[in-house]
This record gives sequence, structure tokens and C-alpha cells, in this order.
Amino acid sequence: MPLSVHSEVRPRLTSHLIYTVLLRTLLIRPGGIGDCILSFPAMEAMAAGETEVWISRLVVSLVRFASRVRSLSSTGIDLLGLPDVEPPPPTIDALSRFHSIVSWYGTNRPEFRDAVARLGLPFRFLDALPPGHSTTHAADFYLRQAGRAGTAVPRIACERSRGDDYAVIHPFSGSPRKNWPLHRFRELAHRLNMPVRWCAGPEEELADALRFDDLYELAKWLASARLYVGNDSGITHLAAAAGAPVIAVFGPTDPAVWGPRGERVHVISQPGAWPEVDEVAARAIML
Repeated sequence: MPLSVHSEVRPRLTSHLIYTVLLRTLLIRPGGIGDCILSFPAMEAMAAGETEVWISRLVVSLVRFASRVRSLSSTGIDLLGLPDVEPPPPTIDALSRFHSIVSWYGTNRPEFRDAVARLGLPFRFLDALPPGHSTTHAADFYLRQAGRAGTAVPRIACERSRGDDYAVIHPFSGSPRKNWPLHRFRELAHRLNMPVRWCAGPEEELADALRFDDLYELAKWLASARLYVGNDSGITHLAAAAGAPVIAVFGPTDPAVWGPRGERVHVISQPGAWPEVDEVAARAIML
């Protein structure tokens, strides 16, 4: 009996070892919080075997679908292709361990592409942003890069606490031109029939705002809110992916390409003008 058990287990172990050695995948994704989150469905679709992700530092804690995650800044990859700079041996050694490398990093750096080609590394480069004339949603654009069709909806699985009944407002974004005027957010806050908690990043000035060092902890807090209101921002994409009821206020950017995705997401946009507080408040009351 012991021999028969041994004979059944051994082939399984051997095939498993071959699988992980031959199908080791690296996904390299630079970019802001929102860009990274919108590419999550594509990255999950491309994950094969033992998958490692190198990604912007702030987003590391949000990647839950990979065997290992590293911040791009810790890898030394930015030194590849620089004139008169020797490729860092640890970086080359790390890259050489992968059977497949899919990279949104370096697409627009010819010297980087030349360097990895000379080293014989198995890179496949993808455009980090949709073309400027594109009318395809960014998440779908990335999913098509992965060879998949359909509607891509980023999701970040996280726990929801049963705490206070509150709304979260994050009145900032990566660009001032995408920000609904702060006084309108304040007026909206006075109209909501629930407590309001303000949220801000480490360098965003807002008195009494809550700030999180870890985006996954922020995602859990947002997921527990009764309502989230924000601009076209990475945090709005985070709230949507975490499953919070979201109102996204859009101005100059196109929500058909950059809007947050989710079953509980409502985008308010008026071409050429900012929405009025009345419209946003009316939508909030309905949620």
C-alpha cells in the first residue's frame, strides 16, 4: 500500500514543478493609481502559472492575484538602457528567470527596448495608455491587449466593516482641471442626510481629512461607506473597484473612456460645463 501511494503522488509533484518552472510570468505595470486599477482585469487574464507583478509602489498592496508583487522602484529596471550605465546584475538575473514578460513599461523608451532585446529577454511591450482618439473604455482597451473581449470591470476583494452610516468625499485628483470646485463639494456635504467624512492624500491640503498610508486599508474603508463622491481620480476608481456606491463627477475628461466601472457606479457629466450641486445631490439622495 505505501508503494502505491508513493507512485501516485510522485508524478503529480513532477508535473507541478515543470509547470511552475516553464510558465513563470512577469507583468510590469507603471502608471498612476487609476491607470493601474483599470488594467487589473487584463493583468488577471494574462496571469499564467506562477505570476509576479512589478508595479507602482502605491498600488502594491492592491494586487491580490499574483504570487509575488514588487514595487518598480525596488527592481532597478529604470537603469536598463541608460547610456554609460551597466545593467544591474540582480535586475538582469531576476528578469532572466521568467518565461514570459509582458510590459507596459518601456514601450516609449527605444533604448530600453534595445537593451532587453540584446539581453535576449522575453519581453512583449504594450501601450500604457489608449490612443488619444480612442473611444474605447480604457479597461476594455487593456483587456483587448490581453486577447480577451467583453466589458472589463476592475474588482478588489476586501472586507467590509459594519460601522457608522457615512458618506466619503474625496475632492481631489491628479490634476486640478479635473476637480469639481471644492465649494460645491462642501455645499453637497451639507445636503447629505448622513455624516460626511473627508478623504485626502498625503500632499493634499484639507483640514480634518482622513489619510491612509496603505491603499488596501483605504479600499476597505471605502467599501464600508454608504456613499462615495469624487472626481475623475485614482481614488474614485479604487472606491468603485472595492464595491462602494460611487458618484463620479466628471468635467473635461471623457467618462466613456476613463469613467469608473462597477454595478454601483453613477457618473455625472455635462460636456463643456461642471454639473450643478442640485444634480449631484439629487442623485445622492436616490442611492
